[in-house]
Amino acid sequence: MTKQFNYIILASAILIFLLLQLPYFTAIQYPFRLLGTWFHEMGHGLTAICTGGSFKYLEIYENGGGVAYFTLTNRFLPLSLGKAITAIGGLLGPAIAGGLLIAGSKNARSASLFLRLLTGMIIISLFLWIRSYWGIIVLGTFAVVFVVITFLKNKKIEIGTLLFLGLQSVFSSYLQLNYLFTKQFERGGKIQNSDTQAIAENTFGTYWMWAIIIIFISFYIVIKSVRFYFRK
Repeated sequence: MTKQFNYIILASAILIFLLLQLPYFTAIQYPFRLLGTWFHEMGHGLTAICTGGSFKYLEIYENGGGVAYFTLTNRFLPLSLGKAITAIGGLLGPAIAGGLLIAGSKNARSASLFLRLLTGMIIISLFLWIRSYWGIIVLGTFAVVFVVITFLKNKKIEIGTLLFLGLQSVFSSYLQLNYLFTKQFERGGKIQNSDTQAIAENTFGTYWMWAIIIIFISFYIVIKSVRFYFRK
């Protein structure tokens, strides 16, 4: 792919993303919000597995929120450290996934591979972890659309799709800054700690300090992935 094409496809993906943030496109935004929630909750669950725990299931709600259910042990790490790392995994999930998708859209071969990996991961999560009506409907629809795109075998469509999804995922984390700077919230009539507060309680510092750290790490991931995308 030419350098000019790279700039055109990146600019188009950013423009489409910005247009989708307008209130007129609320209905179109909705499935991508749920996809961002899926990245977030999968980040929690997969990180829990990596720290020696288990990933039970996840739920995605109609309002765009979600929750991952997992158990942690001190098999690999101290329990407090495992809790902090698992909380970080969810917060960085969208940025990491977005960075990988942006980097993967660098050329036709890698774009085809990453699109298939993403589709496979969604299908696996549908069978193993997703336990909510809205999650099954929306993620199932994404899986079908991605399968159709792979069968089209159009390089530009695959690259454009992957790049747009990567940007959508990365930017979605910055559209939820209020959650990063939230200490506690209410769910089901119960007050619960936010992820940043969970990190602070199990390590050091304050929730807003960790919110700033997460923002900078996410920004660093974006910059590195975009630079890799344009590297010759």
